[in-house]
Amino acid sequence: MLKPRVSLLLYKGSDDMRKFMGNKVAIMLFTLPALLLYTVIVFYPILQTFYRSTFEWDGLSEGTFIFLDNYTRLFQDSIFYTSLYNGLVFAGILAVVQIGIGSVLAFAVAEGFKGSKLLRISYFIPVVLSITVVCQLWLAMYNSEYGLINKVFEALGISYRQDWLTNSKTAIFAIAFVNAWQYMGYQFALLLAAVKSVPEQYLEAARIDGASKFKAHMKITIPMLAETYKFCLVLAITGGLNAFANMFIMTGGGPGNSTYTLTYLMYRSAFRVGEFGYGSAAAAFLVIECLIVTLAINKLIARERITF
Repeated sequence: MLKPRVSLLLYKGSDDMRKFMGNKVAIMLFTLPALLLYTVIVFYPILQTFYRSTFEWDGLSEGTFIFLDNYTRLFQDSIFYTSLYNGLVFAGILAVVQIGIGSVLAFAVAEGFKGSKLLRISYFIPVVLSITVVCQLWLAMYNSEYGLINKVFEALGISYRQDWLTNSKTAIFAIAFVNAWQYMGYQFALLLAAVKSVPEQYLEAARIDGASKFKAHMKITIPMLAETYKFCLVLAITGGLNAFANMFIMTGGGPGNSTYTLTYLMYRSAFRVGEFGYGSAAAAFLVIECLIVTLAINKLIARERITF
């Protein structure tokens, strides 16, 4: 006796929802607060950054409008190209290490072997640590005299000793690895949740057909995680392009300017030299760069969303 009544209520509910979704005024009223908040916190500051980048401005006095001169200077600045290169290196290392190792760990933990719960917690611990604590830890490990890494080579009888952070050729790679290590657990958590959401019957069907676990994951699981991988890739690459805190704490942009990124160039120009207009130009270029990368990733990995 209850089933017809429940069905009727469900029908009325879905009908009311359709009416509500067709009411543009109601939708506008509900989305307006979020839209206003986004405009004030995100969109307006971005517009202000682009606007201020057309001024010669010290952040305090009245600025002088110079149109695109800051951008002309930016493209003639050798530090800009160093910063651009370092950002791309940082982004590449984050993408390879975080997504690559994160995927391996996610597939391993998803199998549910003994101790997987403990490992799941352990992998995520670096994410919740303060970035200052992590950087100080790795500063000690990278130390050329008593650092753990050089001591390991020494214990293995390998005559390979590096000044990891004072060598301009290795500093950016060493710093990028620290960031990749700290936030790999975040990517791991996203990928593990996605792997767990794949219906088990698909994998069982593949195993019945004679596929190994590796082949089943390659042919079934990974293609179904395309949207998750796309999101993880955007996070990794934009995170690398925006990198700042690690080099600020570990090297201060040095040695020389070998570990500058666009974010660090922006900080130095605006807050150390007092050239807010030039710093705004660097920030505006960074916004455009991240936008282009995000659109390119979405275009290259575009596919129909798989629902199950």
